[in-house]
Amino acid sequence: METTRYNRQLILPEVGESGQEKLLQAKVLLIGLGGLGAAVLPYLAAAGIGEIGLIDDDVIEMSNLQRQVIYKTASVGNSKVEEARKMALELNPTLKINAIVERLTGINAISLFEQYDIIVDGTDNLSTKYLINDACFVTNKPFVYGSVYKFEGQVSVFNYQDGPTYRCVFSEESAAVPNCNEAGVLGISVGIIGMFQANEVLKMVLGIGEVLTGKLLVYNMLNNEQQKFEFSKKQSVRIDKTTFDHQYSLASNRNFEIPASVAMEQINQLEVIFLDVRNPEESPKLSARNCIQIPLSELESQLHQLNPKSKIIVFCQSGIRSKTAVGLLRKNQFLSTFSVIGGMNAMTKFEANETFCFLK
Repeated sequence: METTRYNRQLILPEVGESGQEKLLQAKVLLIGLGGLGAAVLPYLAAAGIGEIGLIDDDVIEMSNLQRQVIYKTASVGNSKVEEARKMALELNPTLKINAIVERLTGINAISLFEQYDIIVDGTDNLSTKYLINDACFVTNKPFVYGSVYKFEGQVSVFNYQDGPTYRCVFSEESAAVPNCNEAGVLGISVGIIGMFQANEVLKMVLGIGEVLTGKLLVYNMLNNEQQKFEFSKKQSVRIDKTTFDHQYSLASNRNFEIPASVAMEQINQLEVIFLDVRNPEESPKLSARNCIQIPLSELESQLHQLNPKSKIIVFCQSGIRSKTAVGLLRKNQFLSTFSVIGGMNAMTKFEANETFCFLK
């Protein structure tokens, strides 16, 4: 043990050498190396969490740097996981950092979670949060939840010591919540919530303080007010391995995402429907004979507008909401549905022609 490195926390009676040894033996998986992950990782690495897994399949973009402060301008275009691993080891070379350049799916979640003690959510889309929750329930791992919407953030710990799960609070997946790419966010917001999450990890490993189990902390960045809402476990909210495999693994085996290039090759096929699930005020618009718009928040009530036998290509602004829409459509037997990777942001890279154009 490097006593000099950890001196300031070793002198805390609540930590000491025994506590530091617990930290060094701990294994934590961080899912998503965006704004939240970029805030969580440095503090876990600096505190001496002995093994940290990092999973994300994304690359660094210039627009990330405003809030994902562990990356540098020169790293734009590089793998987030690889750059995050490099940063963590430069901060604390004594650690084991596992770089997993993959997307979390129903196929890899269970086997991955079984290798770690605590799972930390650094994602910004709801479907992945439900996946994390259900995989944590199956593997009996605590789930450190974090979420930011504009100037408000939420933190909680689910499935801790058989406590309430994410589904006990958010029983049904909402289709209408945009991510920070679409709603906007100040970098400091994800930084604050990420540090709250790191704090929950350290408390659990050290066995000190009160863990946010059965409590949802809501923090307002603009007035510094915070509230805690208590909730209880619902015994009806349970999922076993068989149910999990049916719900996620089988769905993961179906290729429901397509590149923008593949989608745009079909823009002139009138039998293919292009479904815009963005809100009416979002732009640019896709002007094409086979394009219709149904906001994601209204999709379930407007399914009668669509033919279940049609091939439907779904897009939003960045490819997040469209995945949720495809899940909803497939659940309602619209089986030939596909989400455009990167959404309108990727589609606008193609030049308009006599078949379609983009309207601002």
